[in-house]
Amino acid sequence: MTVGLVSLGCAKNAADLEVRVGRMLSEGWTLSSTPDRCDALVVNTCAFIESAREEAEREIRRALSLKRKGAVKRVFVAGCYPERYPERASLFKGVDSWEGVPKKFGCQRIPGLRLSGKAFAYLKIAEGCSHRCAYCAIPAIRGKYRSRPMSAILKEARDFVRTGVRELNVIAQDPMLYGVDFKPAPGKSRPNLVTLLKALDRIRGDFMVRVLYSYPNEITDEFLGWMRTSPRAVKYVDVPLQHTDPAVLKAMARGSAVKATQEAAERIRAAVPGVTLRTTVMTGFPGETAAAFARMLADVKRMQFDHLGVFAYSPEEGTAGAAMKGRPPMRVAQSRALKIMAAQKRIWDRKAKSMVGLELPALVVSPGVARLESQAPDVDGVVRFSDEDAAIAPVGEFVLVRLIEVREYDFIGEIV
Repeated sequence: MTVGLVSLGCAKNAADLEVRVGRMLSEGWTLSSTPDRCDALVVNTCAFIESAREEAEREIRRALSLKRKGAVKRVFVAGCYPERYPERASLFKGVDSWEGVPKKFGCQRIPGLRLSGKAFAYLKIAEGCSHRCAYCAIPAIRGKYRSRPMSAILKEARDFVRTGVRELNVIAQDPMLYGVDFKPAPGKSRPNLVTLLKALDRIRGDFMVRVLYSYPNEITDEFLGWMRTSPRAVKYVDVPLQHTDPAVLKAMARGSAVKATQEAAERIRAAVPGVTLRTTVMTGFPGETAAAFARMLADVKRMQFDHLGVFAYSPEEGTAGAAMKGRPPMRVAQSRALKIMAAQKRIWDRKAKSMVGLELPALVVSPGVARLESQAPDVDGVVRFSDEDAAIAPVGEFVLVRLIEVREYDFIGEIV
């Protein structure tokens, strides 16, 4: 029996799919090399925002069309969409399984199964979120924060490294809170994220560790110390500010992070020289006045992030933000988002041009494509090189590249 995969949404969702498919492989299934012609097609969905739900619905309908044509025999829908909307199964006639997100970490992933490819893997350390940000439906979809047992994480990490992974990307809704729900052993302190990271450091092998997504007010000096001193640590911090205006942050239920948000870039750069900083911001949240937006735009220019993503707010049912008044029209939110990205593009262009001519280590992630330490998977750019260089740069190996040109958000490089 063959199974094909369609994976939508974030890296955490992809990690869930690897667990699910690993379970199927242990039951005798084999992965299909032609996902549109198989015994079962798994559509792993996202439901975080409206555009993600629309994409999920399109892919479900496409899968059902393949089933009607006889190209696939069964359609399994999984992930956040059925978790958030269990009642909608009846709207999609012909779906054979309607299953939400995994409820526990009992199933280990198959070491050789990586949707991300050979070179890197996502190491999920927790599920759910206990924050109550006014714009976010994740707690309703995935439940409260639950840390994964450290022994299971370390076993999975060792398996990944043994099968050739060179970059472990530590992920969760909030990695900084890892261990907060653990009960400490008698006479010992409770393990935390840095405890886990130091244990990962001790695994034998040639690999690096990148931590993705960090709330600004939860980044500890201990964590920054690990990043500064560990030979495995990728000096990269993804710190989603969402906004910088105090009134908007308070409306978002992120008021406790106002000071940390405004000082984030300066503090992290002072603690970790050479660090790469990424953030995400949102325009158009209820209460965002012209002055509040102007403040955020000025802060984006001041903080000079290396990478930045922005999206226009859309209300999510069941969240506090959906009931708030004073939301700017969508056209205003989108216009503001474009202004943020225009400012960030100027910052990126200047930073990227200053890197041309440098020789830097990079990880080859696919034929002819590599990533610098300053480039996280899926969200930042890449380094592209010629077919001739691709022939001498195997996927999964570290190489030294000379950056020779900037193209939009990518570099053109050559193997040194």
